[in-house]
Amino acid sequence: MSPISPAFPRLPLGRLLAVLLGAFVVLAGLTAAPARAEQDAGQDAARAALAAPNFKAPYPCGQRWTYSHHSAEVRRALDFVRADGGTTAGTPVLASAAGTATRHYQASGAGNYIVIDHGGGWKTYYFHLAAFSVANGAWVAQGQQIGTTGSTGNSSGAHIHYEQLYNGAGQNIVINGSGLAYPGSYHQYYLTSDNGCGGTNSFMTWGSGVRVRADAYLSSPVVTTLAGPTRVTVVCQKQGDTVTAEGYTNNWWSKLRDQNGFISNIYIDHPSAQLPGVPIC
Repeated sequence: MSPISPAFPRLPLGRLLAVLLGAFVVLAGLTAAPARAEQDAGQDAARAALAAPNFKAPYPCGQRWTYSHHSAEVRRALDFVRADGGTTAGTPVLASAAGTATRHYQASGAGNYIVIDHGGGWKTYYFHLAAFSVANGAWVAQGQQIGTTGSTGNSSGAHIHYEQLYNGAGQNIVINGSGLAYPGSYHQYYLTSDNGCGGTNSFMTWGSGVRVRADAYLSSPVVTTLAGPTRVTVVCQKQGDTVTAEGYTNNWWSKLRDQNGFISNIYIDHPSAQLPGVPIC
């Protein structure tokens, strides 16, 4: 009678240890793979954040706009319209960071639009422009006008459709280092621009008791008063009520950065009714 064969062949001890060690390495690798994937994803996000420019709002300094997101959008876009009493259509569209601008047209979608390549994998998109303000392939500075707000392409009204992309993928929009909300309709959130403010538009006022108003109208509430000649920084200007003083008349008003209100340009110590080099609000 022959001996009964074991169910499994006996292995030399050294080989058995090698097999067990190999199995342990495989299992350890399977366990570590998800952890490595999560770590790599975290590192990619960190690199993206470090590479991102300090994006600013895509419209002029001092202007207050509201924004919303359409759930049908493929990428993480936001649409902006003015909410400060100004007209959206025709308002300058500004580069939110420096880079190389290229012009495009899509009749059934984006209309006239500009893409700015900021380097490091980052790009911004500006859709539905009424007109272009820069040449194709031009280098643009942050705050430089690249077009005017319009409603070209597939659009139901003037607005700025704005996107930030990293390596071709749409990102949640960040302005001045802070992420914006994604409301489903306008007038839930607002953003006042500091793009293109610079701080070089410094002027002296004249006169005493000059009232700074909430808007460019004599009926607007007074927010503060300039006791005497004061050096002020003007962020933007616009037309409003006509003011008469010392035999002069002027309907241009300046928005003051530090006083957060408007004064008639008639009280700015400058010979021009409309201040040179100051953007339109």
